[in-house]
Amino acid sequence: MSTPQHPLPETTAAPGPIVVRRATVADAGEILTVQRAAYLSEAQRYADPSLPPLTETLAEIRAVLAQPPGTGVVLVARLGTRLVGAVRARFQGGTGLIGRLAVAPDLQGRGIGGRLLHAVEAACPDRVRRFELFTGADSEENLRLYRRHGYLDYAHRPLDTGPGLVYLEKYRTCSDDSAGHREQRLGDGGTAVQHGPAGPVRGHQPGGPEHGEVLRDAPGREPGTPGQFGGGDR
Repeated sequence: MSTPQHPLPETTAAPGPIVVRRATVADAGEILTVQRAAYLSEAQRYADPSLPPLTETLAEIRAVLAQPPGTGVVLVARLGTRLVGAVRARFQGGTGLIGRLAVAPDLQGRGIGGRLLHAVEAACPDRVRRFELFTGADSEENLRLYRRHGYLDYAHRPLDTGPGLVYLEKYRTCSDDSAGHREQRLGDGGTAVQHGPAGPVRGHQPGGPEHGEVLRDAPGREPGTPGQFGGGDR
């Protein structure tokens, strides 16, 4: 059974048009370059050069990109021929686990990260009704970005060192499925979507073990450990 695919938005940010599309294996090297550049500031912030986005290998990124359809999605943003951003989501039940949001350092603060976030939400299949991500508790820029786009804090996970991790979530609303989208064709054969204002979101109280790697408090269980979809996203 094929998984419904949602169209992707074309976005614009100075100094030119930003095109967001699904990544291919051929994008792996550029994704790795942008990812490492973007997460360097997080490594410096937490004095930890072993953050997963920095230690991930080219082979591991290629493996993610080669995963079967319906298990997740990787998007890239391009400014002309240059890859300037990337983001991933893995589908687990009704939740989209979002991570590895990265924007080239010289283009941060221009809205590309927010547009990638919006695009990866739109790219998740219909069964995904909830989005989840996490970042370092001291990563104020990341937290402001996520909260500005409707994410609410729902859990905090302490670590052996440092301030720990903050987990945030957002629920897909009816406006995300219907009136908030206007389709138009992209030059590469994809489909663009104009998003309307997001509706209100409702916070989730940490509860039962609904997901395997989803970071959720449950009796006798610690929130999951940072892995493929963690880190200080931008």
